[in-house]
Amino acid sequence: MKTVSLSGTLRAYVGKKDAKKLRKEGKVPCVIYGGKEQKHFFLDQKDFKKIIFTPEVFIIKIELGKESFETILQDIQYHPVSDIILHADFLELIPGKPVTLAIPVQMEGSSPGVIKGGRLQLKLRKIRMKGLVEDMPEHFVLDISGLDIGNSIKVKDIPGEKLQFLDPANAVVVSVKAARGVSDEELSAEGEEGEEETEAATEE
Repeated sequence: MKTVSLSGTLRAYVGKKDAKKLRKEGKVPCVIYGGKEQKHFFLDQKDFKKIIFTPEVFIIKIELGKESFETILQDIQYHPVSDIILHADFLELIPGKPVTLAIPVQMEGSSPGVIKGGRLQLKLRKIRMKGLVEDMPEHFVLDISGLDIGNSIKVKDIPGEKLQFLDPANAVVVSVKAARGVSDEELSAEGEEGEEETEAATEE
């Protein structure tokens, strides 16, 4: 998993008044928890562009003075109107202690169902799982080259040794559905016509 480094500043005071002042200055009040003690600090709003405007999941190394913490972004709060980041929670990574993450899904290959006119539907863009960070993949790559119309890939079909999947085993991750206005009979007829053309070409 990729690592992003951020440099923060410890907060001298912790409270609503101080947090409001920081936000006016373009800063984001933050906290690191999960370790021996909580660390209250702040980051610049612009620092979050590296970690939130992307589907990827990162290990975030936060430097606070002479101390350094390996974390993951656990929660982030936005202003309901302006979408400005109000607060961020970072979970400190402890060796040997499992964490819960949502790992993004990527697809590769060409679906024969889509070639026939079917519609590819990505139901789960991220899959929630629990395990050690060192066992977590950066993303899941799903091969859709075997998906015909009516076929799907479910959570239980995804390999993940040493990891605990938190989504239901039968939850559909990606599927191929018949396009609207196209009946199964029409798709079947198209398939038969293709076979006949192939046979005719072979006889010639």
